[in-house]
Amino acid sequence: MRGSNHVGMRQFNERIVLQAIRHHGAIPKADLARLTQLSTQTVAIIVSRLMDEGLLLKQARVRGKIGQPSVPLSLNPEGAFSVGIQVGRRSLELLVANFCGEQVQRIEVHYEFPEPDALFAAIAKGLKTLEKRMGEHWSRVVGVGLTAPLSLHKWADLMGGEAAQALTRWEHIDLQAQVQQLTNLPVVFAKDTTAACVAELLQGQGRRIRSFLYVFVGTFIGGGLVMSGHIVNGERGNAGAIGSLPVGLSTERSGMPPQLLQMASGWQLEQALMAAGHDPLLVHQEDIMNPSYEGLTQAWLAQASESLAMSVATSAALLDLDAVVLDGSLGEPLMTALMAATQKKLAQYRFDGIHQPALLKGQVGAHARALGGALLPMHSQFFPDKEIFLKQDQG
Repeated sequence: MRGSNHVGMRQFNERIVLQAIRHHGAIPKADLARLTQLSTQTVAIIVSRLMDEGLLLKQARVRGKIGQPSVPLSLNPEGAFSVGIQVGRRSLELLVANFCGEQVQRIEVHYEFPEPDALFAAIAKGLKTLEKRMGEHWSRVVGVGLTAPLSLHKWADLMGGEAAQALTRWEHIDLQAQVQQLTNLPVVFAKDTTAACVAELLQGQGRRIRSFLYVFVGTFIGGGLVMSGHIVNGERGNAGAIGSLPVGLSTERSGMPPQLLQMASGWQLEQALMAAGHDPLLVHQEDIMNPSYEGLTQAWLAQASESLAMSVATSAALLDLDAVVLDGSLGEPLMTALMAATQKKLAQYRFDGIHQPALLKGQVGAHARALGGALLPMHSQFFPDKEIFLKQDQG
């Protein structure tokens, strides 16, 4: 990543310097100049300006090396903040991230389904609560990143019951516009699984892996695609939409094969729990692995891992991947069990003539979608690569 010494590139060069520090950690000005290929004078001017803006901090001098002691520069965690709002099918999450991409505040609201009026009331209340908690730091919040599944109304038939009626209302609601009315901060939007994928790219496995398929297992399974360090959305935003992968063959007897989302989503386990008289939200809790639920969880794990393994093998044949990263909002023990079961099933597939991608556990976890949302406004203002979030299809 190189800067430019030409006139008129001030903002871009500032972003290059910030990105270099973000990637490499605390670093002296001389090393910044070599890394960015900017002149020493240009780096000195940029660093001085960023210090004045409160975006950088000086660390303790490093002594014992040849020449003058060097002063490493690091990002100031309190230099800027941003808010992520994740609208899910089972919960709402509001999260504040600092300039280093770390979570500093979080609010979570659970529900059976996202009823519009109640949801917007909860968002308004959550924003006021976050502002109060942040105190004087709220003035350094640069924006709101909003994430949600695309076309919420299309899930009405699948969820059924009262949920169907509430979800149908979303067809005529502009989610981003409604949230914008609740705050003076600028609001930007991304598909929820895209946001989660970006959180993993910037704060998780993506810091050392350049090409990977990201799989997030929540109420419904979804994903994202990173190739050569960049998010790939495709012309219609469907790249990495792993939930739509067929997992089986179509025959005259069986008809259409099921898709991955029908076999490996938390929804199927939720329905099994409800049928047995248990709380469906147990899927997001550690208690889901108690022996009393073993019959239900083991049946779901067998079905989900078999379908995931087939999807991984299929994806590997189409994409030259370094890895497949598996993460989700389900309970940590359940996610660990799903990871192990999928790895075992993968041993039954041949990878002749192609590279078998490593199966890796996501490092961001259940809050990846909200954190990715919070990174949206931060990225647009301080990162050099504006194309990391491509245009999202909201309709």
